[in-house]
Amino acid sequence: MTALPRIRALSTARPSHDIHAAFIGWAEAQITDPRAQAVFRRMASRSGIDHRYAVLPPTPQGGSPVSAGGFYDGPPPGTAARMALYADYAPALALEAIKGLKADVRDVTHFIVASCTGFVAPGVDQILAHHLNLSPDVERLLVGFMGCYAAVSALRSAMHIIRSQPKAKVLVVTVELSCLHLNATQDIESLLAMLQFGDGAAAALVTGEGPGLALYDPFATTLPDSADLIRWDIGDTGFVMHLSGKVPALITHALQDEGFVRNLAGGDPQSVDAWAVHAGGRSILDAVEHGLRLDPDKLSASRSILREGGNMSSSTLMFVLARYMQQTVTRGVALAFGPGVAAEGFRFRTVA
Repeated sequence: MTALPRIRALSTARPSHDIHAAFIGWAEAQITDPRAQAVFRRMASRSGIDHRYAVLPPTPQGGSPVSAGGFYDGPPPGTAARMALYADYAPALALEAIKGLKADVRDVTHFIVASCTGFVAPGVDQILAHHLNLSPDVERLLVGFMGCYAAVSALRSAMHIIRSQPKAKVLVVTVELSCLHLNATQDIESLLAMLQFGDGAAAALVTGEGPGLALYDPFATTLPDSADLIRWDIGDTGFVMHLSGKVPALITHALQDEGFVRNLAGGDPQSVDAWAVHAGGRSILDAVEHGLRLDPDKLSASRSILREGGNMSSSTLMFVLARYMQQTVTRGVALAFGPGVAAEGFRFRTVA
């Protein structure tokens, strides 16, 4: 019998520095048009986000990265300076998440790392393998620059490994440092995109036996005529996020296709008792809720994660799944959106 991959343990980590309120004040100060400033303030108040955390430490005076003396004080830092910080902070935050597993990971056979907010070589996977004293023969995979649905890609790869090697033990890590990519601008759409994102990391152990969340029936699609709606562009001053306001309507429209909906839900979406939807933003969650005609409480886990830490890119879905590790799930669906616009996911259920 083919092994059924399952998440045996899942741990998450956020930095301790809450920058959400400071960012809103800084962003408002960028906008010189009072009417546009009022629009931004109204949209920020409706974001469904109360906190977002950054690896960038407070200034000696206790200020945020956008305060005097902070990382963003003065001319915008170059991409090289941002990537130097990524090389230091990304492994540290990932190690915090791995430590939370409270499990000996030195016997893992495969190691998968997903991240889209930085680059370093040797990669984060190699840096972490060294710190964890993993055997040199552990097979590593780095999932890079896939955006918010990268956790699906990473977990799906772990699923395929377990199916081909039932005794394998796969460590999956996601780590994202979105705070490294702020830029001063008066463009409201850009500021609202930056408003969504926070830093976070997660770690999961995936095996073919034992209790946990079983993962099965992965799915993937790309929504038509959407390539320019979600993009990360590498610039001279960090990565520039383009998140179009047209995305929610596109998702709602896609979810009107009964065939697509039944494919992702494995049947009637109303019979799904656990929806783990990537918390890309309040409007994204609203679009999924309305498109699938779900009761408001069906996305409570995703809305809670958004409120507590914002959109942490690939790590966000892992945070949502962590909520379901503590529950009994009969029919669950994980769903995430990202550049493309791609929609990817899988189904899951509790196994004893």
